[in-house]
Amino acid sequence: MQLRHTLIMGVVAAAVAVALSADVRLAADPGYGSSTSKSTKVSPEDPTVVGPTIYRVMLENERVRVMEARFKPGEKIAMHTHPDHVVVVTSAGKLAITNSEGTQEIEAKVGDAFFIPSETHSAQNVGTTEFICVVTELKGKYKAKGQASPKPGTIEVQQGKVDG
Repeated sequence: MQLRHTLIMGVVAAAVAVALSADVRLAADPGYGSSTSKSTKVSPEDPTVVGPTIYRVMLENERVRVMEARFKPGEKIAMHTHPDHVVVVTSAGKLAITNSEGTQEIEAKVGDAFFIPSETHSAQNVGTTEFICVVTELKGKYKAKGQASPKPGTIEVQQGKVDG
């Protein structure tokens, strides 16, 4: 199971790095995984500031920031802000996300992916297993255009398939 998780994480990080072909920050960086290693100013609502034990930066450049988020059962993160972002689930679980529209529970399987437009929200693992995902935030001119969901504040899970 751990090997599968590591493989999924590696594939996601490699695919983003290759696709962007930009100045990529990887594990070789002395500040890898540290919220203070970024060259950009970090907001107090940043998930790495609000939940430093949950979020870990894996890769960052001028186009994207890729983070791993790990929620133990019952663990929660207070209100924090993301720009438009894509989430890929690497360890199945159940998460409750609360934003200005209310609370939505998401039960996601390994390989599921969803897009969340720029928003401020809190999250809590309401399941019995650790929920792990890779969060890719879009930056600047690379942000998504138009409305991402039929209803703002609604998250639509796309069922994914991971072979193995």
